[in-house]
Amino acid sequence: MSTPTARYLVPFHPKQLRHFFTDVLIVGGGLAGLRAALAVDEKLSVLVVTKDTLQESNSAYAQGGIAAVLAEDDRFEDHVADTLAAGGSLCDVEVVEQVIREAPERIRELVDWGAKFDRLGNQLALGREGAHGRQRIAHAMGDATGKEVIRTVIGQIEKAPNVDIWENTFTIDLLTCEGTCRGAILWNRRHGRTMVWAKQTILATGGAGQLYRETTNPDVATGDGMAIAYRAGAELRDTEFMQFHPTVLYIAGSSRNLISEATRGEGARLIDRYGHRFMADYDPRGELAPRDVVSLAIVRQMEKTKHPNVYLDMTHLDAAKVLARFPSIAAVCAEFDLDITRDRIPVRPGAHYMMGGVTVDTAGRTTLPGLWAAGEVTSSGLHGANRLASNSLSEAMVYGVRAGHGASLAAAEQHDCFHALPLENERIDSPSEPLNLADIRNSLASLMWRSAGVRRDAEGLGEAAENIDRWRRYVLGRQFSDPTGWELQNMLCVARLMISAALLREETRGAHVRTDFPEADDAYWNRHTTFARDV
Repeated sequence: MSTPTARYLVPFHPKQLRHFFTDVLIVGGGLAGLRAALAVDEKLSVLVVTKDTLQESNSAYAQGGIAAVLAEDDRFEDHVADTLAAGGSLCDVEVVEQVIREAPERIRELVDWGAKFDRLGNQLALGREGAHGRQRIAHAMGDATGKEVIRTVIGQIEKAPNVDIWENTFTIDLLTCEGTCRGAILWNRRHGRTMVWAKQTILATGGAGQLYRETTNPDVATGDGMAIAYRAGAELRDTEFMQFHPTVLYIAGSSRNLISEATRGEGARLIDRYGHRFMADYDPRGELAPRDVVSLAIVRQMEKTKHPNVYLDMTHLDAAKVLARFPSIAAVCAEFDLDITRDRIPVRPGAHYMMGGVTVDTAGRTTLPGLWAAGEVTSSGLHGANRLASNSLSEAMVYGVRAGHGASLAAAEQHDCFHALPLENERIDSPSEPLNLADIRNSLASLMWRSAGVRRDAEGLGEAAENIDRWRRYVLGRQFSDPTGWELQNMLCVARLMISAALLREETRGAHVRTDFPEADDAYWNRHTTFARDV
């Protein structure tokens, strides 16, 4: 990348800022971060910081559910096989085995804590989603699983005397000294900038869907954790692999609400503007093919019919069952005068889940000493080139426990480094010409959707690289004073890494579809792409 990224985004001096000390700092308040906090020894202090409220994360918006082997007729081997079939050879088989075998225990833990999963009699009601060979998706309140899971975990956090929560607090950068993470510099409106010193730090900041014009992600998903890890020197891996969810509500003026894959698991059909059920034209698995297959098929069918979307049709299903199973989706659609039991739902793909991210090992340890990570911010090896539906909440819980436990043990062993260090970053002269940050952000999201969306090619990716490099030259050279500027700087950093990786991988694999290299190249590209900044 032609434009270097500054090590720190803001000026600071330890004599001029507030200081805070904690044994373990956790950046991110979604499921992975909160579960990590609960895994830390109660004798140690934990600070969880989140840039919005605890309820505002990708975890809370998860509709489909949590995938795990819970039925008597299901087997770990089958879930592993489905995961490997979707993610391909870029999956780490050891990681896949471990996460899938541990997931049922994590779900039983949630039940013990009071999570109200949907049931059939005394058993959990299990749904099916694309590319799963069995019904193994535990869900809550029909299609509001994430909301219920987060409610449950927050209830446990509130009982933990060693855990402090700072909401509405932005993490600007990780603090590093002699190649080790020592905490982070944070900002909120009440205290301004604060230097938080931690024995161990865990990143759980989620994904980067806001880099795209069409996305299911909430406003907070701007890739901050990946950017701050990269600036600090941690390795990032497989950043070309963004998963596009096939079915996002597409209505002018509406936010891009997710229409859960569970609808297709319950029998919903995809049809085009003429009523043709087209998925069988592209894949024998039809609507239950993996997400990359369905997203690409929808894009092609939209082009074929010259229509901006396709339609999800549930009108042939029992109306009462549909409303009971998908109350949240029904409510969202009703706001736009759509009755999901009688009307076709207009849908098209949108950026949904970042499968690449900060490289971690099986314990959640990153390549930067003192830094751990869990959840969507990571590249753990579970998802490979294409995430299997509903494996993400399982990963968040399993790796949350692992990262929390590992950081806890490491922090307990440290006795001589719990103090402020003489780190500082000088103020620079920024140009006086004001920038329209919203315009740059909107332009970036449109560019990424156009050039690095469901399909990519060298020409479009090259155009994206040139534009992003130009924006980086005059945006990254400034020191902003609030999250609007820092978010844009993070988005430009992560977008450029995604473009670089997508240009490098001259093949089609999983969610990375290069129209100029339409076949997989196992001889050369059956491997990961990695980036790390020299610090």
